[in-house]
Amino acid sequence: MSKRLYKGSDKKLFGVCSGLAEYFDTDPTIIRVIFVFAFLAFGSGLLLYIILAIAMPDKPKD
Repeated sequence: MSKRLYKGSDKKLFGVCSGLAEYFDTDPTIIRVIFVFAFLAFGSGLLLYIILAIAMPDKPKD
């Protein structure tokens, strides 16, 4: 069974970070820190988050 990238169930805003954390089998806090760092250091974190929030599908109900 292949892995699919969906928005996560542990939503703070849109579920992007928790979805990425589920996909990469890591803690959502680490992904959130990476997005904050990317926003503060490069200014691209917010734009990337918005793009992913629009592009990532919601997790289907089982």
